[in-house]
Amino acid sequence: MTIWNYITIITAALITLLVLIQTRGASLGAGLGGSGEVNTVRRGSDKTLHQITIIFIFIFASSIIIGIVAQ
Repeated sequence: MTIWNYITIITAALITLLVLIQTRGASLGAGLGGSGEVNTVRRGSDKTLHQITIIFIFIFASSIIIGIVAQ
């Protein structure tokens, strides 16, 4: 396994964790998109988690592409 494989696995696990932390609402319907919330502005720690998730998604996609090209 190359370093890119390890980076891909680690970032995939971190992205999964970050997405699960960001779940809004406590009910099953809210998790499946059934919440009636209109407020979509992210503030404070929610905004920070969202931005960190985007960074890890970029790292994840980049590591996959570099891993393919490097073979």
